[in-house]
Amino acid sequence: MRATKPISAAVESAVAGLLVELHAKGGCEKIGLTRESFAAILCEVSARYLPAGNTEAETRTFLLTLRVEELALARACAAGNNSAWELFLTRYREKLYQSALRIAREDSAARDLADSLYAELYGTTTRDGERISKLASFTGRGSLEGWLRTVLAQEFVNRYRRTKRLVSLDEESEDGAQFAAPDPEPLPSADSRLESATDAALAALDAEDRTLLAAYYIDGRTLAEIARMLGVHESTISRKVDKLAKSLRKKIIAGMMQQGMARRQAEEALEVDVRDLQLDIHRSLAQDSPAATFSEKKDELPLQEKVAPRAKS
Repeated sequence: MRATKPISAAVESAVAGLLVELHAKGGCEKIGLTRESFAAILCEVSARYLPAGNTEAETRTFLLTLRVEELALARACAAGNNSAWELFLTRYREKLYQSALRIAREDSAARDLADSLYAELYGTTTRDGERISKLASFTGRGSLEGWLRTVLAQEFVNRYRRTKRLVSLDEESEDGAQFAAPDPEPLPSADSRLESATDAALAALDAEDRTLLAAYYIDGRTLAEIARMLGVHESTISRKVDKLAKSLRKKIIAGMMQQGMARRQAEEALEVDVRDLQLDIHRSLAQDSPAATFSEKKDELPLQEKVAPRAKS
């Protein structure tokens, strides 16, 4: 669970100044969200995404970009408000099913996939007396419909992984599968600071970005498959993966510099052969957080080589 960041005076002041406007814009009264509870939500979202030392003006600009009506609806559902839940089903039940159908490609499987999420979205379980709902992690920075597609896609990937783990040896043999040799023991990292910076950069990714990278690099899904799962164009996924790879490289270099490495030293560390680095990117991406211009060609480079290209001979 992500730790709660302290709320700065700038955030509190900006939220207080816009609270009446945003509370009304979000239709909060109709779905049982008081001004105090909505203010706490706005402060939480602002503190999570705004950099330390942000000004009140910057916070106001950020708050005005949020989809406050969808944010209020999602958080009211997470809090267990029945009116909010009925409104949510009216707006999103059919969209949720259509998204599931694009992912699963079969009616009964799509309905099962969509239905399986309702309990997690509504929050039928509690932990330490607190209601647990996936909708509590929605922040209003993008559309609720897009966020739901991402959650569906992640659930589909999780089901696929569980199914693969439960396949028997006989079933694998009947399918003509060849069993791979055990992975060799990882070699020592060239510099522990590189591995630490890589882990930190991957851990800081949003859930949607982690889902995207995990689907592409861990599960081997093509850009077309991921685009269909998320209901967007393939070129959108291509650009996003490319942007993520470039961003990760910058963050890894910055992370190494924070640990005392000079920029040139950090850049050189990323230029060594990634097969010798043994960066555990698979493990980092596979961890739960709350998903290029890469084509679908078979000779595409793995994520390690996109982030850390090999040195020229």
